[in-house]
Amino acid sequence: MNPPSFDALMLELAGVVAGRPLDAALAAQLNAEHGAGSPLYRRVRAACIEGVADGWLCAREGGGIRYGRACKPSPELHGFSVDVVDMRDIIGPHHVHPLGEIDLVMPVDEGARFDGSSAGWVVYPPGSAHRPTVSHGRSLVIYLLPEGCIEFTGQ
Repeated sequence: MNPPSFDALMLELAGVVAGRPLDAALAAQLNAEHGAGSPLYRRVRAACIEGVADGWLCAREGGGIRYGRACKPSPELHGFSVDVVDMRDIIGPHHVHPLGEIDLVMPVDEGARFDGSSAGWVVYPPGSAHRPTVSHGRSLVIYLLPEGCIEFTGQ
């Protein structure tokens, strides 16, 4: 997996969520159609694991979290940015999702959880906020952010 191939996969991923309200119904549909074990999930997880191992994905580190913006928001990505984080048993910085956030949780360690969720999709509606938390091991998480909007609060 190289960055151009990853970008093409992210175009496919963004197409799955494009134009949908960011709500519980979207999370349920994504988990039913593209959840853990689905072909799309397996391809994205493998690409992320390989990109992290190769050092070009999650190339930055801060506060014990490896991270990186893999794709800036663009019309091709239906306005989404794509960030990937690599977290192990850690609580991340508090932030607000002005336009919402769509997360794909990909545990590396069996039993790892992100904000209490195992492998699959988590959707935060516009205006929501949290401290992203990975427990019980290591997990990779993709964040799709409409227009790349995220506000760190310093709390």
